[in-house]
Amino acid sequence: MKKKPRTDPILLAKRVFDNIESRDKAPKNPAAVAMGKLGGPKGGPARAAALTPERRSEIARKAAERRWSVKRPS
Repeated sequence: MKKKPRTDPILLAKRVFDNIESRDKAPKNPAAVAMGKLGGPKGGPARAAALTPERRSEIARKAAERRWSVKRPS
């Protein structure tokens, strides 16, 4: 296992870039991509239509409470 470069920010940036670049080269399964495009855009509107306004409001309230309760480092 290689040690992380601690003092040279240029070497660290290069290592991060190389890591991201290698992830982008992974081949995608064309069948999975096609299935995602078929069902993905339908999911949100279908769920919203199935929920009552009260339930949607409850979900939104819980999400807002969770979002604002996260402790962030100073």
